[in-house]
Amino acid sequence: MSKTIKLAFLWHMHQPDYRDAEGIMKMPWVFLHAIKDYYDMPWILTQFPQMKATFNLTPSLIEQLKLYANPLENDYFLQLWSRYPSELSFDEKEWLIKIYKSAIYNTMIKPLPRFNELFHLQTYTDDELNDLQIQYLLSWCGNYLRLNNDTVKMLLQKERDYSYEDKKSLLHALSSFVGEILPFYSSLLQKGAISISTTPYFHPILPLLINMDNVQKSNIHTKPPKNPLSFKADAVKHVQRAIVLYKETFGVDPVGFWPAEGAVDEESVAIYKEEGIEWIATDEAILFKSLDNDTKANIYQPYDIDGLFIAFRDHGLSDLLGFDYRFKPAGKAVEHFISSIEPLASPDNDTIFIILDGENAWEYYPDNAYPFFMQFYKRLSELSWCKTVCMDELLKDERVELDSLTPGSWINGDFSTWSGHVEKNRAWELLFQTRRDVDNCTYEISQENKKEIENNFLAAECSDWFWWYGDDHFTEFAAEFDSIFRKHLISIYNLLQIQPPSYLYESIIKHKNTSSYILKPQSPIYPKIDGKTSSFFEWVGCGVVHENRSFSTMDKERGPVEKIRYGHNETMVYIAFDGDIARLSKKGTVLELIIEELSESITLGLETEKHPSGIVLCTDTSFEIALPKTLFAKIQTVHLRFEIEQDGKMIQTLPGFEALELKLNEDYSNSWFV
Repeated sequence: MSKTIKLAFLWHMHQPDYRDAEGIMKMPWVFLHAIKDYYDMPWILTQFPQMKATFNLTPSLIEQLKLYANPLENDYFLQLWSRYPSELSFDEKEWLIKIYKSAIYNTMIKPLPRFNELFHLQTYTDDELNDLQIQYLLSWCGNYLRLNNDTVKMLLQKERDYSYEDKKSLLHALSSFVGEILPFYSSLLQKGAISISTTPYFHPILPLLINMDNVQKSNIHTKPPKNPLSFKADAVKHVQRAIVLYKETFGVDPVGFWPAEGAVDEESVAIYKEEGIEWIATDEAILFKSLDNDTKANIYQPYDIDGLFIAFRDHGLSDLLGFDYRFKPAGKAVEHFISSIEPLASPDNDTIFIILDGENAWEYYPDNAYPFFMQFYKRLSELSWCKTVCMDELLKDERVELDSLTPGSWINGDFSTWSGHVEKNRAWELLFQTRRDVDNCTYEISQENKKEIENNFLAAECSDWFWWYGDDHFTEFAAEFDSIFRKHLISIYNLLQIQPPSYLYESIIKHKNTSSYILKPQSPIYPKIDGKTSSFFEWVGCGVVHENRSFSTMDKERGPVEKIRYGHNETMVYIAFDGDIARLSKKGTVLELIIEELSESITLGLETEKHPSGIVLCTDTSFEIALPKTLFAKIQTVHLRFEIEQDGKMIQTLPGFEALELKLNEDYSNSWFV
């Protein structure tokens, strides 16, 4: 009997609701990903008729996409962007420049010579800032626009000295393009080329709304917020409103839901079933906990929980696409994926569920992952033993009965990303107190205000606000996210015609330093390579990368390395990995060192003490490496990456954000520190 495998891709497309009380979107990410990802992802799929996939479109994304029929009325960023720089205030210019410089340098800024030139300036003339404004939007334009839109092609070729008419033409072209996105999805759905699922309305963590006890049910070490309330009625509204919007948009009822953050528990399952949803999906960690068995083979089949189809994603394979393959040449990445799934093919025709963020990963890939996807889909469509399927098509497959479902999410199988830290819990506690104040209101509230109060509560329950609180995720725009959350609560009091409490005007975020996960080297270092800190001073002045803090809009299963220390002196480069050293030291662990400038890699077994190249390694309480500078020839600036493999599987790529940059001729004369 021949061996086969089914691949079920689910690409999750989501942005939080950025609208303020006046309905104006205060952040630009819906528009930016619209011109880069939301059309491109299904469009690339259509280049290969044999390929199928499921796209999850969240209600907050769908509603905001529709607002771009009138972009200058609804988007604050575009209101400022559309004006000539001389018309902007100092603060408006500074905010725009912060956004422009937040683009990914290596893949979005550097490939555009004029953008790269402007990026390094500290001050701007009006004409330079005008060029920067247009170059920024061009850097976000996806491959469909670059290949097919005459305005985008013309402005990319022109490169500089843009006129105001150029700006108007670009805005018109891009806004018109955004209007084509949802109809395109609808047409593909009607043809059966894709499935479309959705998510509870404002992307809330449904199990936490229903019962905050789920925090500790999923992880006994996570501290829940004080004096919690159940928002179960809101949880039902999120599901019902999502279904209504889906039908308004696509003309049919949704078949499946991707629960926000893959967050599930048995009570939320009951809500989905009661509202007519036929399938949901979550992470493999939930299955392992539910079965009290972490045998990987168990995830390659659908399950049934109280009559609802439930799928469990392969976390490792999903993370390869979301995080690791951006560092590999497209061809090698594709072959690595195929070699990873081929052993899973069996006569039972099992299914692999690949579920991940469908928008935020690709700006880290060259050319927004277009070369990767073109090769990826081509190779998959050629495989006789592999077939891609939509989630909706799997409902007829035989399922395994699941007796119970442990609460959790797709991150660590628990809810610690949204609760536990003092900032996260403070946000929940403000939400609970606002609900108590509304419930204790003794006078009649108009139906119109009741509706607006409900909307603000639902919007404040979005998972994204809690994501950015605490010290596990970093963004330069944390203050903006914090402000949006608190303004929803302030609006509720204003609708009650009650003075909002003063604490709602105080930032929840305290002492947040968005660059604190990366510290550049400050001086030469001379450590002893013995795997332990023999002296406090030997690593003083080194650079530090906090791997456990370096992910932002996406998250992945964290590997054993939590922190990287690095630096160099006249003759040597030093690297130290800190974290779960016992896991890192597991027999058979292999470290691949990649030197980007030389397109070379060196394979090191972690039990090795000295490599023929002169590399010295030692493991004790840390894993330390010394690299002779002669390895880098005469290169003055070197970029290093590391891949850790165990049992033939990649478990971590380092650094997680981009290559580690070392300026080997740096004298540190400007790096005085005490």
